[in-house]
Amino acid sequence: MKQTFTTKQKLKQMLVILLPVLVTQVGMFGLTFFDTTMSGHYSPTDLAGVAVGSSLWTPIYTGLSGILLAVPPIVAQLVGRKEESKVSFSVIQAIYLSLSMAVLLIVFGFIFLKPILQLMGLESDVQDIALRYLAALSTGIIPIFLYFVLRSFIDALGQTQVTMFITLSALPVNIVLNYLLINGIWIFPELGGVGTGYATSITYWYMLLTALHIVYHNQPFAGFKLLHKIHRISWEKWKEILKIGVPIGFSIFFETSIFSAVTLLMSNYDTNTIAAHQSAINFASLLYMVPLSISTALTILVGFEVGANRLRDAKQYSWMGVFTAIIIAFVSGIILLAFRQQIAGIYTNDAEVLKLTTGFLIYAIFFQLSDAIQAPVQGALRGYKDVNITLIMTLISYWVIGLPSGFLLANYTSFGPFGYWIGLIIGLATGAAFLSSRLYSLQKKHITLSTK
Repeated sequence: MKQTFTTKQKLKQMLVILLPVLVTQVGMFGLTFFDTTMSGHYSPTDLAGVAVGSSLWTPIYTGLSGILLAVPPIVAQLVGRKEESKVSFSVIQAIYLSLSMAVLLIVFGFIFLKPILQLMGLESDVQDIALRYLAALSTGIIPIFLYFVLRSFIDALGQTQVTMFITLSALPVNIVLNYLLINGIWIFPELGGVGTGYATSITYWYMLLTALHIVYHNQPFAGFKLLHKIHRISWEKWKEILKIGVPIGFSIFFETSIFSAVTLLMSNYDTNTIAAHQSAINFASLLYMVPLSISTALTILVGFEVGANRLRDAKQYSWMGVFTAIIIAFVSGIILLAFRQQIAGIYTNDAEVLKLTTGFLIYAIFFQLSDAIQAPVQGALRGYKDVNITLIMTLISYWVIGLPSGFLLANYTSFGPFGYWIGLIIGLATGAAFLSSRLYSLQKKHITLSTK
């Protein structure tokens, strides 16, 4: 088909979808951000405990929920092909699958969590806080997985402002509950960092119930009659979701788990170093919300254009997103360099932790430059449903190249804990190069075949 929009119109369309996604991603990150910062102001030990707990939870959650990222390209391509009648069935099957994964994760955690923490050689207080934080958070696993499917369905229809509203309304709920449960205000118990686990879990339930209400009552979602019929489990549809989603989930797991692996390897350092590392990683993750949001927007836009067989439009959207992310990364890098001491002060009042955090933040500049390329490229590849090669590339980049490089630099050079960060930068940069080459060759192949 012919191109339907000019470059200026495409940029506008991308921003219409992107900006609410960005606000949503920052808001979702805000849940972890406020957990970390508010725990840090309670005590360095609570910060370290929540940091270790988060380092275990984040890769598992993002990896498993990454499987459900099969929903946006499936829905987007169905809508692009004018097959809206098939959308409801696909989303319901994803809901069944997400519920199964959530239950299995809870059972796994109940059996293996304590032994895993005991093997890490943590200080006893830090280990206790991490264990109780994760136990509190586990009460919100089912609602956050179910919400993730509904959010994917809403976003795939281009209604990203709806999930933005849900997330923004959830943030004050989380902040207030954090304050009450950390400090023991009014009738609430003083739980320290553990209180953030309960606060976040309650917030997850709020988000799920709000999404269910909107999907059932509001257009255009109500028109799909998503919750009007109970479908039988379709193993064939599960197979389709898993075929696309498992490589996506593992790709995300390989990326997020390398950060967690570094946190766990750094457990050999003192509590102040762990706290400073986690604070800097937390802010680097905040910066990552920009390329991650562009990635989500590209999955929707590219998936829709591929479904409509507008392959040149899909290509233009892809690289437009990458260049937008790079420009933003340069600007935020300059800001980070100039205000790194003030940023470190957000997380802690402790002089030693403050000094270490400032040092780690310099390396965060290079993180986000690599992320500005690899994250949007991955989003575009998902729009094409091209996920298997991406899985292999991320595995090699992060675990074969990045983590071993960091281990060698940290343990056999004078870089110390900063060596792990240099290794992470090497892994992310390698992934950016591999994935960009894959996207370029895939687009060239698609366009060549379409012209024959």
